[in-house]
Amino acid sequence: MALWLIRHGETEWSLAGRHTSRTDLPLTYEGELQAVAIGKLLADRTFERVLSSPSRRAADTARLAGFGPRLATEDSLTEVDYGDYEGLTTLEIQDRAPGWELFRDGAPGGDTPEAMTERADGIVASLEDGSTNTLVFGHAHRFRSIAARYLGLPLAVAAQLRLDAGAISVLAPQRDGRAIVLWNRRVAARAVIVADIAVRVPDVPG
Repeated sequence: MALWLIRHGETEWSLAGRHTSRTDLPLTYEGELQAVAIGKLLADRTFERVLSSPSRRAADTARLAGFGPRLATEDSLTEVDYGDYEGLTTLEIQDRAPGWELFRDGAPGGDTPEAMTERADGIVASLEDGSTNTLVFGHAHRFRSIAARYLGLPLAVAAQLRLDAGAISVLAPQRDGRAIVLWNRRVAARAVIVADIAVRVPDVPG
C-alpha cells in the first residue's frame, strides 16, 4: 500500500508565500499546466482510490490531471486552518509573533498542534488498509503533518519537510518499516507538455 500525495498546483497566494486555508483560490495558468503534467507522469500508475480536499485548487488539480471521473472529496483533507494568520506570509506573521512556527505554535483562531496531530493520525488510519494504492490531492501543511505522523514522529518534524506547489510525494511501507519513498518531486510542467506535443507532431514531408 502506498499513499501518493499531490500538492495542488500553483495559486497566486502559494506563489507569494501566503498561508491559504479557507480562501478558495483558483489555480494560476502555471498551476493548470502543473496539473496536466502531473496527469501525464501518473498515467501508467494504478490507483484503487483517488481522493481530494474539497478546496477548488486541489479538486481542479485532480480533474486537470485526468482523475475527475474517479474523484471523491474528503473534508478531512482540507488545509490546516490558519485562523487569524490567513493570507499572511511567514515573515508577516513573525513580525507579530517573533519566532512563530506553525507546527509548534498553531494559529490563533485556527488549528492547534494537538488538532493537527489528531487530524493527521485519523487520515493515516483511514487510508492505510494494507492493500490499496491511494492517490490524494491536497495541501502542503496537511500533507507535511501526515508524513510526520505516518513515520510515527512528533508533529514538529513536519517543519523540516518542504513541499512545493504541484509536487509529488509517496509514503509506503518498506522492508524496515514505513518510509518516505519520494518527497517534493517538483514537476517541470512546460517541459513535460512540450515534449508530449513534440512526440505527437508528425514529420512533415520535405
